[in-house]
Amino acid sequence: MSSSLRFDRGHTDDLMAFLMASPSPYHAVATAAARLEKAGFRQVEETAAWDGTSGGKYVLRGGAIVAWYVPEGASAHTPFRIVGAHTDSPNLRVKPLPDTGAYGWRQVAVEIYGGTLLNTWLDRDLGLAGRISLRDGTHRLVNIDRPLLRVPQLAVHLDRSANPDGLKLDRQKHMQPIWGLGDVEEGDLIRFVAEEAGVAAEDVTGWDLMPHPVEPPAYLGRDRELLAGPRMDNLLSVHAAAAALGAVAGQPDEELPYIPVMAAFDHEENGSQSDTGADGPLLGTVLERSVFARGGTYEDRARAFAGTVCLSSDTGHAVHPNYAERHDPTHHPVVNGGPILKVNVNMRYATDGSGRAVFAAACQKADVPWQTFVSNNSMPCGTTIGPITAARHGIQTVDIGVAILSMHSARELCGADDPYLLANAVAAFLAG
Repeated sequence: MSSSLRFDRGHTDDLMAFLMASPSPYHAVATAAARLEKAGFRQVEETAAWDGTSGGKYVLRGGAIVAWYVPEGASAHTPFRIVGAHTDSPNLRVKPLPDTGAYGWRQVAVEIYGGTLLNTWLDRDLGLAGRISLRDGTHRLVNIDRPLLRVPQLAVHLDRSANPDGLKLDRQKHMQPIWGLGDVEEGDLIRFVAEEAGVAAEDVTGWDLMPHPVEPPAYLGRDRELLAGPRMDNLLSVHAAAAALGAVAGQPDEELPYIPVMAAFDHEENGSQSDTGADGPLLGTVLERSVFARGGTYEDRARAFAGTVCLSSDTGHAVHPNYAERHDPTHHPVVNGGPILKVNVNMRYATDGSGRAVFAAACQKADVPWQTFVSNNSMPCGTTIGPITAARHGIQTVDIGVAILSMHSARELCGADDPYLLANAVAAFLAG
């Protein structure tokens, strides 16, 4: 692999900045797009006619982004190399009627999004971020990145069973954050958010808002060999994909046998079934339009898809020192051991032996160590966008990622070396 494609510990430092700049899926795609713009990519509108010119392009839709680089001289049937990821993380989401409270406390009504570890959101300083929709049809990003909300835990004196029997949280009653004192006033929260965004409250007609921890990412451990931070599932992969695509696009076009693609979807944590999710038509539409814009036919599209490979990159489980029995006894991924290949014969992951060979070749090219993850047979296996991508588009897909602890916590933990090891493997894969 070209030395110019190699990432080092500086990549992890940059990941920390990316996490802080991306408290919502909408911020994540805006941040990724801004970085791709610096690498020479340009946005194309879905409602506009596309041309077949070479270069880097990207499409934004809500909390999703698809970006691709067409090398000079690429044919209409040139296959794609895709890295797929997702921009959403399990969290709390503000309800349509957000103003609530009792006994002199003002609170915000929230829903639980995805498989959130509820207890990790307790007694944590939270900001508020997302997007607001305006009367004229435009959207405005909002990031109130300061302590604003808090979900207070019940004191142990009032719940003596919490320690011996385990904390029990009711998703409806116990997870509504407080944000002040006084009487509940309808429209209060959105008036506050509108003021923070610099718009008139009466112009706000919709919102997609979510609390986020304001504590920044941090290196951890005696030798700073660990990284703790929010939303690493799965912004760690989004960041790696954007960095790798930008680097690959800077290589000589004649060295690129494929069209490299980054696809970061929303709503993976609740099933991917949306117009911005992996189970929607976004990726297929973009790839097809790219083929047709270069003068291709349906036959060219079929040829291109037949030669395409996708890496579905998402976090996986590192062996937990306190719960080793929950893991497969012969597969113990460790942090800083390199990216993991995720395998499940029941197709919760899309990897097969052929895909394993593709990933192994990319890691060898990048001089990156790698590991294998398999779930304990006695426990259900999670899933990713990998099987969805493979089934929906008929393209070979391989599930990979980085091994972490505390997955779906408000604050997760990985090895400080693994983000750049993943990025190096992804860059080698995209470069062919």
